[in-house]
Amino acid sequence: MSLQDDVAAVRRRLDDLARSIGQLERDLARQRPEADRRPDAAPGRPEGLVPLSGPPYGTSPGRDPDDEGPGARRRGAP
Repeated sequence: MSLQDDVAAVRRRLDDLARSIGQLERDLARQRPEADRRPDAAPGRPEGLVPLSGPPYGTSPGRDPDDEGPGARRRGAP
């Protein structure tokens, strides 16, 4: 391929990109008013805290090294 062919290919791709961006901008402009009219449109932040069911960890604390992570009783971690 010659330099002129490469430049022409780059220009074609840039033109395609510009067309795609223009189409995307038009699509977004068309959808933005529709989203503002929706009754369930979220304001951006949830109201209050979201409750979680159950405790995040076991109810009893760890009793020996086996409950605390790597390693075993009377042995160090690998």
